[in-house]
Amino acid sequence: MPEVKEALLLSRLEAAAARYDELNLLLADPAILSKQDQVQKINKERRQLLEAAELCSEYQAVLDHISQVVEIIENSDSDIEMGLLANEELQELNARRAKLDICAAELLKPRDLNDDKNIFVEIRAGTGGLEAALFASEMLRMYARYTEKHDWRTEIVDANHNDLGGIKEATVLIEGKGAYSRFKFERGVHRVQRVPITEASGRLHTSTVTVAVLPEAKDVDVQIDQKDLRIDTFCSSGPGGQGVNTTYSAVRITHIPTGLVVSCQDERSQLKNKQTAMRVLRSRLVEIERTKQDGDIAKNRRVQVGSGERSEKIRTYNFPQNRVTDHRLGLSLHTLDRTLQGNLDELLDALAAADLTDK
Repeated sequence: MPEVKEALLLSRLEAAAARYDELNLLLADPAILSKQDQVQKINKERRQLLEAAELCSEYQAVLDHISQVVEIIENSDSDIEMGLLANEELQELNARRAKLDICAAELLKPRDLNDDKNIFVEIRAGTGGLEAALFASEMLRMYARYTEKHDWRTEIVDANHNDLGGIKEATVLIEGKGAYSRFKFERGVHRVQRVPITEASGRLHTSTVTVAVLPEAKDVDVQIDQKDLRIDTFCSSGPGGQGVNTTYSAVRITHIPTGLVVSCQDERSQLKNKQTAMRVLRSRLVEIERTKQDGDIAKNRRVQVGSGERSEKIRTYNFPQNRVTDHRLGLSLHTLDRTLQGNLDELLDALAAADLTDK
């Protein structure tokens, strides 16, 4: 299978390099040069293919060099020293080829147009009552610490707390290049196994928290008719119902056709809260449409290949064993304490690598 993958990567690089050469020939054509709009279009495509063309040239040079070294090894029976040197060089060339494989796969993988977008992360306590709400607040802190490590900006748009400091639900805006490319692997059901602080008998409980990740939608992604909106204002409130201010700065927007309700009470400015709530609403509407399309595709796929759905849970956090298990990968790490401090990259790197292989 590695040989098949390598052959596929090389064939795609060669196709990109051939197209690059074709564009260079077009730019030398006087008939093309007289049409500036075509020149700009060709130059744009040419820039996009430049890296692939250069990588293809390097890849082919390494493969040619490997062939020469293999030939030397096969014909070095009478020269032991020459054979040893050739084998050392072959190891170095194979290591270089492996790196080129990774570069080629990364360069040629299908591009997710949402990867560089800002995101809204919605965290909700699932089964487990108070314990689920407490873990939801811990997950919120975990994500905040992770975003700090990447120098991304985090803003709590809305949060519904309980009396113990847990979170029933929260919406967080994360702004930063590549935010969606990492957080898209977090959407799903997260399961926690531990002894709750409220459990007197020391019995292990299992609770769940759900995470949704929405790429921020722009005005061009969805058009919202103002007549379809009902906008209400109310006083902001904090944990335990404690009053934050006495002005009607918090905003609740209802999208009448879908019944979607979005609240924002993070800012003291009613205008700022309204603008943020509209950003969340746009993203949710786009996600509804995307989910509908994905559902149609999945339904069609099930007709062809049968159902292969995974369990709802994507990850388990087991406190007694200090273990975090990602069920999509079958990967278990005994680093739960570090994970909750925002050290998610080992998990997310593995998920990204699996996603790249699938694509």
